[in-house]
Amino acid sequence: MRITARDLGADRGGERIFSDISFDVDDGGCLLVTGPNGSGKSTLLRAIGGLLPLTEGTIAFEPVSETWPSVPAACHYLGHHNGLKQTLSVEENLHFWRDFSGEPRQSVEEALDNVGLYGLGHLPFAVLSTGQRRRAAIARLLVTWRPIWLLDEPTAGLDARSEKRFAGLMEAHRAQGGIIIAATHWPLGLVDVQDLVMGELNGGVAA
Repeated sequence: MRITARDLGADRGGERIFSDISFDVDDGGCLLVTGPNGSGKSTLLRAIGGLLPLTEGTIAFEPVSETWPSVPAACHYLGHHNGLKQTLSVEENLHFWRDFSGEPRQSVEEALDNVGLYGLGHLPFAVLSTGQRRRAAIARLLVTWRPIWLLDEPTAGLDARSEKRFAGLMEAHRAQGGIIIAATHWPLGLVDVQDLVMGELNGGVAA
């Protein structure tokens, strides 16, 4: 399994954000995207996930299959927002995503246990603390299977213990053949990663 990007470029408001971005990530791999604010890290992740258009370049995922016919189909996206409804309980949110996304992986109870929220699933999402909300959003990655995790500042709001727990979940995903592409200002506690440093109006090739 591999995701390949060649000569990517994107505009925002008629201005070029980045250009000439290329990388390859194989199964079990991790690409850490770093750079200053405004360099296009979030835009790059959203473009990979099919949420924003690219101005130029190509992204390919192989092997293509009925299950994963395109790059966006193969992706979980965790952005700055957690993607969970305030008025629903944590369990209701996760059951919705598990049914909506298909390809069930872990049970809701198992996923909550793995992020340290066991026994809290009955609570409305709105009453959780900032860190607990982020952990519930991480549980969303666990209840259905997608080979590619697109993570935008995934540890925002997490304490040191939760960061360590999440690092273990990311390494487990890689061990199962998954791919991680993460935009971050901070180390994620992962080993054997590729780095893509983005700068204003500068292209980059992952190293």
